[in-house]
Amino acid sequence: MSTTILEERKSQIHRAGAGPIDLACNRESLAGAVSQRACVFCGSRVVLYPIADALHLVHGPIGCAAYTWDIRGALSSGPELHRLSFSTDLRERDVIFGGERKLAAALEELVQRHRPKAAFVYSTCIVGLIGDDLKAVCRAAAARTGIPVIAVQSEGFKGNKRAGYLAACKAMFELVGTGDTAGIDPASVNIFGDFNLAGETWIIRDYLRRMGVEVVANVTGDGRVDDIRRCHGAALNLVQCSGATLELARMMQEKYGTSYLRVSYVGIEDMADSLYRTAEFFQNSDPGILVRTQALVRSELVKILPELSRLRRDLEGRKAAVYVGGAFKAFSLIKAFRHLGMQVAIVGSQTGTPEDYEELAAISDPGTIIVDDANPLELSEFIKEKGVDIFVGGIKERPIAYKLGIGFCDHNHERKIAMEGFVGMLNFGLEVHRSVTSPVWRFMPRRAADSADRSKEVEAC
Repeated sequence: MSTTILEERKSQIHRAGAGPIDLACNRESLAGAVSQRACVFCGSRVVLYPIADALHLVHGPIGCAAYTWDIRGALSSGPELHRLSFSTDLRERDVIFGGERKLAAALEELVQRHRPKAAFVYSTCIVGLIGDDLKAVCRAAAARTGIPVIAVQSEGFKGNKRAGYLAACKAMFELVGTGDTAGIDPASVNIFGDFNLAGETWIIRDYLRRMGVEVVANVTGDGRVDDIRRCHGAALNLVQCSGATLELARMMQEKYGTSYLRVSYVGIEDMADSLYRTAEFFQNSDPGILVRTQALVRSELVKILPELSRLRRDLEGRKAAVYVGGAFKAFSLIKAFRHLGMQVAIVGSQTGTPEDYEELAAISDPGTIIVDDANPLELSEFIKEKGVDIFVGGIKERPIAYKLGIGFCDHNHERKIAMEGFVGMLNFGLEVHRSVTSPVWRFMPRRAADSADRSKEVEAC
């Protein structure tokens, strides 16, 4: 292992095939390592923000609201209230004397002005330190306004982004079970953990509609408060981003007996598997659902497989690095790259669990570097070591790729092109192909040197 890797970080790095994996994870980020993780508050905002007809009010300094404004880029088919970022803008006087009056006044004004279906009030670090009673203010506001006003206990210093997911699930669970479930079809699901980036929730809803399955609630992409209130009437929860919404699925299973499946809509294999497993769940009550699902998958594959085969001819043997927030996406991307003839040489996540990393090790090629909570120095070293051609990550990883002279594919919050579903696999393949084969990389010093070395090797042969 490189001498540039900090000693304290080596327990969070593993090479596939080098013995049993025992990766330390879900621990506090190492001070000074410039972790790619975010705080608890950010984690809660990431999950709740796409609920489009709710008011989202950040109780804290203005910087917290600015940092998370429009953080998901989640699309809405109707209301756009979630696109606005509201803050109580706590200042020095509020820190000294408390911010409860300011919060109450802000809620009064915003509810009157925007008439939301519900309000989420986010606690930040400073609120946890000064001791404002967020729940009491929210209870009083709910009584005055007649809408649910929910405190999100997301003080940033309490942990990392994963703890923010739990805070968001607890907040949403206050809404679940408060709506009327009359008229919900027996073959019905909730879509958990998809955030409708580039309209991806709509793609999945269309697949389910063609199978004959009703979608009760999107949690949370293109989400609606009233749908979440009645989502306990659905027969099944489809949980994609396990870190973000798995706890809510578990809460609903315990209280309402709602079953859940862990799924992924990324790549051909996992997309098809998710649809087939959903069909199998409803097969007893709807014997024709499996036939409809098979027809759906067949019709979608006929459209994309010829084009993917063409892309593969240029991409065969190339290498990729993957570093994403949730480990579920890493599993699917390894399989997706194999369809393109490419090898994933580096793979990691910000919020993976021991079970996630065991599965990653099982499906990775020998020698693949598996890393938890990486920092830019580590990622740069591994990319250079492995001779990677493209880096798949989020906005914080883009500069690493470009500085090293390799292609980049945004598979996180910022993307504008759908990469889920069967059409998403084709979009992904096209983006990877255009990035990897771009002639611009010949003008990057490191890549140019690599090309020259390869040319000499060919001449020698």
